[in-house]
Amino acid sequence: MTIRVAIIGAGPSGLAQLRAFQSAHAQGAEMPEVVCFEKQADWGGMWNYTWRTGLDEHGEPVHGSMYRYLWSNGPKECLEFADYSFDEHFGRPISSYPPREVLWDYIQGRVKKAGVRDYIRFNTAVKAVRFDQASRTFTVSAYDYSIGQGIEQVFDFVVVASGHFSTPHVPQFDGFERFSGRILHAHDFREAVEFKGKDVLIVGSSYSAEDIGSQCFKYGARSITSAYRTQPMGYKWPKGWEERPQLLRVEGELAFFADGSSKRVDAIILCTGYQHHFPFLPDELTLKTSNRLWPAGLYQGVVWEHNPQLIYLGMQDLWYSFNLFDAQAWFARDYMLGRIKLPQPAAMAADSAQWRAEELALQSTASMYEFQGRYIKHLIEQTDYPSFDIDAVNRIFLKWKSDKKQDIMGYRDKSYRSVITGTAAVPHHTRWLNALDDSLQEYLRETSGKGDLKTLRQH
Repeated sequence: MTIRVAIIGAGPSGLAQLRAFQSAHAQGAEMPEVVCFEKQADWGGMWNYTWRTGLDEHGEPVHGSMYRYLWSNGPKECLEFADYSFDEHFGRPISSYPPREVLWDYIQGRVKKAGVRDYIRFNTAVKAVRFDQASRTFTVSAYDYSIGQGIEQVFDFVVVASGHFSTPHVPQFDGFERFSGRILHAHDFREAVEFKGKDVLIVGSSYSAEDIGSQCFKYGARSITSAYRTQPMGYKWPKGWEERPQLLRVEGELAFFADGSSKRVDAIILCTGYQHHFPFLPDELTLKTSNRLWPAGLYQGVVWEHNPQLIYLGMQDLWYSFNLFDAQAWFARDYMLGRIKLPQPAAMAADSAQWRAEELALQSTASMYEFQGRYIKHLIEQTDYPSFDIDAVNRIFLKWKSDKKQDIMGYRDKSYRSVITGTAAVPHHTRWLNALDDSLQEYLRETSGKGDLKTLRQH
């Protein structure tokens, strides 16, 4: 009997699941009856940029948190698909830090080659998922805006691939209601040029604070002040950027900080993180976790232990990304196809508890991405996903962290070597700080560093 699988979301995780099934089918396995529900009009998830904020054209909450001028803040060599290299897609070496449009083009290249688009039902928002204990099946209720009507379908498995960077965590500070400038969460940030000539306060000290602050600086903000809750980011900031401790309150245009200082600001951008939020799931199926490397309740980081017919992809705090989604999707595929058998519930819980204990013992940044690398290696050892040199990826992560410490505004100009093909990246034709046009066309404009792929691999 052919299994029926619902995939919620056609971003990198959902597309990885489709590619995993297609890969098995190409080798002779039966293709399940798969429906991938995607509320946007196109695939790509976060990488499918939209100018919209708040609600989309259908009145649904906008999924995307992507903004114009975003460039990868980690080396592409750390996220490369093991079965579809950057060499294969672009036919020549490119730089280690591409902009969003380039990465979206790369993501699309693999799934176009796999021919999985027909499995996706676009403009269709999942409204509810119910599980029937008697039949051991899920009923997925959704609304298809293309035809203007609700639909219901029955499935044996549900794969939640909707991500966890869409529902913002928005703290309240005294005085916000009377602040005369702009207050927004990173989820609604779209355009750094909006803040040209302005004094910008960034609340937060993680990657979005670092990157949105960098974008505003690059596109002409008069000053950047980033406020941290526990510890500063600690980079060597350029002139016009400073870090201060926790924001306490706002009075008029003045922001007051925990060290007793204050500063006049024109705009406040809250880079305060996101919530795992699944409004379409009942409580008994809902993963409740903060953003961490090992969320509790997921066997192998994937299978919902309280109902193993429910799969979650990409729910971890991310060092690795695309290749982590692949490793999870291949494991989930083989489990759903019956190739991998689950242990008893007590054994699953014990296994998860061991991973959680290892996570809690992590002390350094390096130990965190090494932990996630071990996890990915553990998953792919159980499937036919192509193995790759995770230790080499970890060394790139280590160099990346060092490069950022040395030059936070110049680290994107560094180059690394692919662990998949051995090809050395070439520097981009324009330094990141001066590269104001982030389009695919401008990025791929002919440069002097083209070289021959075969020659580069041999060196």
